[in-house]
Amino acid sequence: MQIRPMTIEDYDEVYAMWQITTKRALSPADSRDSLARYLGRNPEMSQVALADGKIVGTVLAGHDGRIGFIHHMAVLPEYRRHHIGKQLATKALEKIFEDGIDKTQIYCYIDNETGQNFWKSLGFERTDNVLFELKTKD
Repeated sequence: MQIRPMTIEDYDEVYAMWQITTKRALSPADSRDSLARYLGRNPEMSQVALADGKIVGTVLAGHDGRIGFIHHMAVLPEYRRHHIGKQLATKALEKIFEDGIDKTQIYCYIDNETGQNFWKSLGFERTDNVLFELKTKD
């Protein structure tokens, strides 16, 4: 298993994996151009896991200068329960912390009990804060 920074050259394989693992969370913000901008603004924070040259896990991570964010944490179903997600999250958080960011938020659906338990196991706490979202395009 190899963990390395995600690059825009990984886009097609990563997006195909997201179609299987995180499809309901995908939006126009996940286009190739948007991802290229995000990776450029947050170099080496997003990670991919490879097994036999195939991407089997991803974490899209970065920050806005104040708060870190983790999006699209995903591992292919047949590769789960091998600590790949933990390795990806740990590396992404390490990179965020190296940039001086001391607070990181994640996006995890309320009905995703498995995801919530995973993040809690890494020390994250669920909050009761109310979040709002503004979409500028349909």
